[in-house]
Amino acid sequence: MNQHEKRFQDLILRFSQELTEEGRSKIEAKLWKEFGTERVVFVLDMSGFSMLTRKYGIIHYLSMVRRMQLTTEPIVKTYNGSMIKFDADNCFAVFPDTLSAIHAAIALQLAFKSSNLLTSDEFDIRISCGIDYGRIFIVGNQDCFGDAVNRACKLGEDVATAGEILVTQEAMNTVQDQSGFKLREMNISVSGIDIPAYAIDYQIE
Repeated sequence: MNQHEKRFQDLILRFSQELTEEGRSKIEAKLWKEFGTERVVFVLDMSGFSMLTRKYGIIHYLSMVRRMQLTTEPIVKTYNGSMIKFDADNCFAVFPDTLSAIHAAIALQLAFKSSNLLTSDEFDIRISCGIDYGRIFIVGNQDCFGDAVNRACKLGEDVATAGEILVTQEAMNTVQDQSGFKLREMNISVSGIDIPAYAIDYQIE
């Protein structure tokens, strides 16, 4: 754990141990000042983990995860994204704006569709993406927390199917010109959370 992470964890612990509302408010203010930011959160999930692992074994799937990582990171960076972490078959990244995140998601979908032409079916990589915008904590450029992170995860992991890109209404509201996108409106409810969102039609045939 580096000093940045340790500082965050210490403040989080002090918050739960603080007995007064005023004291907790001061700690919360410190946390947001030191670690808080507004970003677009991007979460990628590989589809079919359980089925592929049971059918072909964990080594087979881990080899696909590694290929996903090697393809994903340079594309994220090309669209001005910052990598946060790879976690199992997920990728977490943040972007300065929603448009960049959407373009990265489309580029990734197209990249994997193209690479799948060169592999046998059992090695094809299919992904789903969730995108949200909001105020979050970024800790040591290695982890992130916040409602926007949770909602992007829900969209990318729990709701989106292979090939889908789902973007929250809050994130789309930050895109001034939406005329370049064909959007399908969705009303999503996951774990008791209602998430107005859109599916991006990026015309893969």
